[in-house]
Amino acid sequence: MKERFTSLYLVPTPIGNLKDITLRALEVLRNVNLILAEDTRTTGILLKHYDITTNQKSYHIHNEHKQIVMLVERMVAGEQFALVSDAGTPGISDPGFLLARAAVEAGLEIECLPGATAFVPALVKSGLPSDRFVFEGFLPTKKGRQTKLKSLALEERTVILYESPHRLKKALNQIVEFIGPERRISVSRELTKIFEETQTGTAEQVRDYFENKDIKGEIVIVIDGKS
Repeated sequence: MKERFTSLYLVPTPIGNLKDITLRALEVLRNVNLILAEDTRTTGILLKHYDITTNQKSYHIHNEHKQIVMLVERMVAGEQFALVSDAGTPGISDPGFLLARAAVEAGLEIECLPGATAFVPALVKSGLPSDRFVFEGFLPTKKGRQTKLKSLALEERTVILYESPHRLKKALNQIVEFIGPERRISVSRELTKIFEETQTGTAEQVRDYFENKDIKGEIVIVIDGKS
């Protein structure tokens, strides 16, 4: 049997606490030819913490289309790459899908390591049903935002959204308006960090809680499905 050779590793990185990385992930980051990083400065902090000296190359949403052909050619030639995002699992609302698809189409071997993903702890600790859920990522910032929220109001599964801190208040107001003030929701921010916080209640209660807060950190919103 031919020995399996992995060309591309998708490596989850901590979403806050630097200890939340697997031993296998550290081994991969040490041994690949190159780390493709969403932000080399952010990943550099992690690498320095674990004394990893592997070279990095910037790979993000603004340059991924231009690099794919070159990166696939290098992998075909025998190089091994690790793809990381700033936090969490690559490809989950972060760059990763296009390169993974191109590698599959080229017949290359890909491995995705298990690890941190922000929406999983937010969902499990929300107390909302986790047996059936739909992950919607970020809402549209402008066009289609209200239409999306109106459609989610009819969703019977638990809904998971990502949101930025400066748009959270707007999102909560719109959830109250288009999904309903009595629908139960949960908002988690700063997951795994010192100031981690989760607020659960009706949409109206959670909106009122954050109304006068100075909001920092990445946000996960969990919305109960329609009864």
